[in-house]
Amino acid sequence: MKKIRTFELTLTRTIPAAPGEVYDAWLDPKLPVNPWHGSKKLDWKPKVGGLWYFLHVGDDDFHYPHFGRFVTLERAKKIQLDWMSYNTRGLESIVTATFRPKGDETQLTIHHANIPDDELGRAHDKGWTQLTALLEKHFEGK
Repeated sequence: MKKIRTFELTLTRTIPAAPGEVYDAWLDPKLPVNPWHGSKKLDWKPKVGGLWYFLHVGDDDFHYPHFGRFVTLERAKKIQLDWMSYNTRGLESIVTATFRPKGDETQLTIHHANIPDDELGRAHDKGWTQLTALLEKHFEGK
């Protein structure tokens, strides 16, 4: 079996809210600021060792299942997930979100490791960039 070449990506963004607020928003599927929002199906129990699943359906009616396990949940500090999806080609990747205080704001860092180094894998950069921008916009002016 041929080994798939992988890469890692890291995004950092300053969010105008306290780390606890950003952490809570990242885990709230009702808010349009995280990957699970807008899912057609959602199995969601945020607890360490808990499994999660969500399904997005594209404009082209293509189904994009995502699933994994919660590895770390440290409120206002860190969320780590095993992450598998169509775009990871079934490879188990790891998403780590860290929330660090920066004055009255939060420095949010998303690190995604073991992503296939191809067009589908590289699409994660665009997805995480869009989501962190939505998260920043959500808290602006509050």
